[in-house]
Amino acid sequence: MQKKLESNLVCRIWKNLPKSRKKQFFFLFILTLLASIAEVISIGTVIPFLSVITDPEIVYYNKYISDYLVFLNINNPNELIWPITFIFCILVIFSGVVRLLLLKYSNNIAFLTGADLSFFIYEKTLHQDYAVHLQRNTSEVINGIFSKTNLVIFGALMPILVIMSAVLMFIAIFGLLLLVDPFISFASCISFGFVYIVVARKTKATKINNSKIISKNSTQILKSLQEALGGIRDVLIDGSQNVYTNIYRGADLRLRKSQANNQIVSQSPRFIIDSIGMILIALFAVFLFQFYDSKFNPIPILGLLAIGAQRLLPLMQQIYISFSAIQGNLHSIQDALDLLEQPVSYYYKNQNIRKLKFSDKITLSNISFKYQELSKNVIDNISLTIKKGERLGIIGSTGSGKSTLVDILMALLTPSEGNILIDEKTLTRENFKSWQKNIAHVPQSIFLSDESIAENIAFGIDKEKINFVRLKKAITAAQLDEVIEKLPYGLDTFVGERGVRLSGGQRQRIGIARALYKGANLIIFDEATSSLDTLTESKIISEIEKMNSDLTIIMIAHRVSTLKKCTRIIEISDGKIKRSGSFKKIVTN
Repeated sequence: MQKKLESNLVCRIWKNLPKSRKKQFFFLFILTLLASIAEVISIGTVIPFLSVITDPEIVYYNKYISDYLVFLNINNPNELIWPITFIFCILVIFSGVVRLLLLKYSNNIAFLTGADLSFFIYEKTLHQDYAVHLQRNTSEVINGIFSKTNLVIFGALMPILVIMSAVLMFIAIFGLLLLVDPFISFASCISFGFVYIVVARKTKATKINNSKIISKNSTQILKSLQEALGGIRDVLIDGSQNVYTNIYRGADLRLRKSQANNQIVSQSPRFIIDSIGMILIALFAVFLFQFYDSKFNPIPILGLLAIGAQRLLPLMQQIYISFSAIQGNLHSIQDALDLLEQPVSYYYKNQNIRKLKFSDKITLSNISFKYQELSKNVIDNISLTIKKGERLGIIGSTGSGKSTLVDILMALLTPSEGNILIDEKTLTRENFKSWQKNIAHVPQSIFLSDESIAENIAFGIDKEKINFVRLKKAITAAQLDEVIEKLPYGLDTFVGERGVRLSGGQRQRIGIARALYKGANLIIFDEATSSLDTLTESKIISEIEKMNSDLTIIMIAHRVSTLKKCTRIIEISDGKIKRSGSFKKIVTN
């Protein structure tokens, strides 16, 4: 079962490689074959080299090469020594150069393939539905994209390439040794192979169990880091540093111990094999001197066997270590491949999307929604019409369903029942991205990247492509002019990680400016002015109305006073519309 899992892992990696990378792997296979041939040739020249060194007359009077020696003007046996030495050195250098090329090319391919897989995982993750992201822990995703993708390189790709190279070279060198002395070659291979097979079988369960521990605790470590650093203000105030350091320490110790165990299991057979190898070479030497014809010179064969063993033993060790690496990282590799094989809709990847026409109204018809893990509807049979240019306010207690309703309106969540119509056109999987081109969302907690103010307002646009005329209008409407003038570098001032160098109100105004810069037809303010004073809030709304009277605005708020300028207010309670009316009607009732 486990072997099937490991072979399936290789197939899954291969299936997800781009065509260009597959061609490079084919070329790598050819290069590996060439390296194997070069290695056999360099080892094969050991016998004639040692024969010439120990007894040049044997080679000189050989009937198969005597004519060539005359042609090369070699007139006595001793003149063979330097030419044979030169040829031997050239072949050894050639073999070394080919193996260096193989090392360079295989490492480049492995790491470039890792870059491909990491990018594909990141791309597919960003193109998942919002509902999928709600069900995930970001620590698992980040760990899968970065750490576990690295394990695909070091725990799968590199070991697979090493196994391929080592197996081909082993077959070539072992074949040569069989031609020289079948009995000794076969006996030694069986002896060494038996040790590796026994150790591999005995340690297999340990390595796979370690892979589970590594996979689980690498995610736990990242989770501890993210949560503690992300909420550092609360951690410092509450003095809860020890809680997070203990979680980190425990997970890190378990991970390091498992990694150490895998290393010990992978490296230990080498010491047993070294001892067995020395004993076998000694026994073979005695065997050759005792039982072969006295006229026979065993030195060249012993030299070949010694060099062959010196080459074969590391190859066997490499094959064993590579299999151990795959088994030791099996679960982490599977986690990364699961992320790599996430299904992605064509509509997410298609970048040539035009805005869906919105000139009349948005209609929500009998909309219901529930999250997978809950049986009760969060939104329960809501019907609502929003006219273009309307200022709609939404109020409701925490957990009433108002934010979920807005997520459905923005096509982030798909209704369990009912339909959404834009100008009588039903919103579907085929056109929801076109609808989102009309929408700008301003949440209560504004995400800011550690870039300049200009780049944060024109979010997702290259700095060189920013429209500064539109940017200026958005800044003025969001009441940011005075704030930017007081900053040391104006629009080029960096805001820090998550905008830590700005106040809450300044961050919210940047979020509002971002929405206005987008040029949307519908802006949704989700508690987006909670950090602003009433005067600034009123000025911003007035400026927005000046920019575009047809702009549809939906405002979610806890305090009704924020919704003064709304033409209609609805109250959501238990996933239903409890009441609806003007500001005056809602306040007086």
